[in-house]
Amino acid sequence: MSAAPTTPPPALHPYLTTRNALLWDEANTFAVEHVAPRAAGMEAAPGRVERKVAELMAVRGWFAVTVPPSLGGLGAGHVAKTILIHRIACVSAAAAAILQATLIPVGAVLHFATHEQKHRWLAPLADGFGLLSIAVTEPQAGGHLGGIETTAERVGNQWVITGNKSHIGNSHLAGAHLVIARTAEAGVRTSQALTAFMVETSRRGLSVRDHRPGLGLHGFSAGRLRLDHVRIPEDHVIGEVGQGLAVAQSSSILYGRPNLAAISLGIHEAVVATTTARLKAHSRYRGTLSDLPVLRDRIGDMEARLRAARILAYQSVHLLDQGLPCDTDLINAKYLGHQWAARSAQDAMELHGAHALDGHHVLQRLWRDIQHTYPPAGTGEIQRIRLADAAFDEDHVQWSQRLTPEAVRAQPGPTAA
Repeated sequence: MSAAPTTPPPALHPYLTTRNALLWDEANTFAVEHVAPRAAGMEAAPGRVERKVAELMAVRGWFAVTVPPSLGGLGAGHVAKTILIHRIACVSAAAAAILQATLIPVGAVLHFATHEQKHRWLAPLADGFGLLSIAVTEPQAGGHLGGIETTAERVGNQWVITGNKSHIGNSHLAGAHLVIARTAEAGVRTSQALTAFMVETSRRGLSVRDHRPGLGLHGFSAGRLRLDHVRIPEDHVIGEVGQGLAVAQSSSILYGRPNLAAISLGIHEAVVATTTARLKAHSRYRGTLSDLPVLRDRIGDMEARLRAARILAYQSVHLLDQGLPCDTDLINAKYLGHQWAARSAQDAMELHGAHALDGHHVLQRLWRDIQHTYPPAGTGEIQRIRLADAAFDEDHVQWSQRLTPEAVRAQPGPTAA
């Protein structure tokens, strides 16, 4: 596969600090030296969960990229997070998915946990240990929060959780899972009926089902959890009882959607780089395929989509780092980022002709991987509904305005939680 540009395009310079530029170089080097040599093996063994890449990212502190330095994290912000995911996804979307999946519960802990809980769950992560997952989706309800059937019942000074979760990113790597469960009786509004709990993998009654490979993202674990009367102490509640909807929604918007936009962007860059390299290398009519106007027209359309997706992805997280209201921008970056990358991937398959149908062609991996950025954090239909809300100027929670300034600031004591 032809390498994507290794230096930040000029259009991104307004969003990048000197530190961001250094991180861009570091991520590129990491992708070339550690991810690229493993990419083919990950693709060839879809039944195996990739662990070494996760270990290498952990020791660099990348799972704590948005965690404040007071908790041992990098405190580098959302643009930095996007750089890491984006640059790794150019080489392997599966490796980037491992990074992004733990960063979602990290955001939830940063926004809703107490000071003591942040030290308990985030400090080990900053030291390269204790990956997290967020367990929201279920076999029947999917991502519909109002349909969650997993229950948590208070028994004395403990909670007892029972239910099943599915499509849980990093299910086989995580040492603990942020589980969203129903804590209210039937009939209570969803906004007050759910609660978030941190549940260690080692807890009796929690089992992680065997890894089943998906269509793409080979090496990435998105599995199933079974909770059979799992007992946890009261201090494992993240946020307030009944606040689980807010924990899940805010994490999805502020972390999940921009993370997926970054993965789509990395795949998109790889698609365009691979296709242009082929067209330039293959001769036709005393020139190359890249000289043919009909093919240049198709490439021009792909390049236009890529440039627009890149700006959307970085502009939205730049606004987030500034503490400005940008929920809709984050939604749009995820929605259009996937849509444009998927269209370019299909164009690339067609431009390669029968060559792309060979069993080991890189485009097959890219085409399959991009399918995985559509459902998580809300399908295209959900994103369009939220965009319509903004068009009609209907009231909705701006998590970017309510939570980001609190996340950016280091919180030195328990009263600041």
